Amino acid sequence: MAGRGSRLRPHSLTVPKPLIPVAGQPIVHRLVKDIAKVLKQPIEEIAFVLGDPAFFGNDVVESLTELAEGLNAKASIYRQDQPLGTGHAIMSAEPSLSGPAVIAYADTLIRAEFDLDPEADSVIWTKRVANPEAYGVVKLNENEEIVELVEKPETFVSDQAVIGIYYFKDVAVLKEKLQEVLDENVMNGGEYQINDGIKRMMAEGKVFKTGTVDEWMDCGNKNVTLETNAKMLNFLKADNEEQLVHESVVLENSNIIEPCFIGEGTILRNTSVGPHVSIGKGCVIEDSSVKNSLIQNQTTIKNANLDEAMIGNYVKYNGSFTKISIGDYSVLE
Repeated sequence: MAGRGSRLRPHSLTVPKPLIPVAGQPIVHRLVKDIAKVLKQPIEEIAFVLGDPAFFGNDVVESLTELAEGLNAKASIYRQDQPLGTGHAIMSAEPSLSGPAVIAYADTLIRAEFDLDPEADSVIWTKRVANPEAYGVVKLNENEEIVELVEKPETFVSDQAVIGIYYFKDVAVLKEKLQEVLDENVMNGGEYQINDGIKRMMAEGKVFKTGTVDEWMDCGNKNVTLETNAKMLNFLKADNEEQLVHESVVLENSNIIEPCFIGEGTILRNTSVGPHVSIGKGCVIEDSSVKNSLIQNQTTIKNANLDEAMIGNYVKYNGSFTKISIGDYSVLE
């Protein structure tokens, strides 16, 4: 999670993208918890690969430590000092690369229910897509084993796209192959890639299988993050496992159209909220209509008619625009 999330600016200018809340929880928190559900086994350690300490500071480390400890796991923090690709990022966590492990990119959310194949040396998580030519996909043999990774195939290879989550029965094998990639300076697009390590494992006969997820939700930019927020709210309402509207929320001549997440201490006055709205803690929204939107903490909104809006923390907004994207500490009056 070392990237700066440039496609999600201005929101990622002040908050690392994986820590931006979606449906009331930071993206990386939801991802880790959903992976833990699929694994169905105790997790000993969660290693986080962060970027520049000036941006990924102590508050980020504290949040991630709390996440790991909530799953009875040890938190390990590593830094990727240069943006040199996925293979380089993984090797930044070299001391933790032993035994069974899952590797995941922290800007995506999933819904999945499958069992890891005990016969496989590795499982690459995939999602069936309608337009495989737009993705990196897996090529399978007659035994449903992955024999090749193909990036944006011009002719049909398969409809199973690689989503960026991998299981290794012993991740030390991947570490060995990625070290070879680094030592030999094998780069693609100016970066060291996880695929080059995986391909070397395949060449040695390691068995790779697929684990296909039901939903794969991106958080790469504002529009898809709003879509993911809506999907996640629908799932959470159906699961009925989380309290979506905090008991301290104050409604004054206002109504909530489910599903919505509304955080602690938020006040709604003469306002309609929903559907598919997430609002953080301590917000005040007056004389407004808000739907299909994501609003962070301690923000004040008045006289607004918002649809497909994404608004950051500590914002003051008074106006009549609709499809807006406003970062932290902005004032529009």
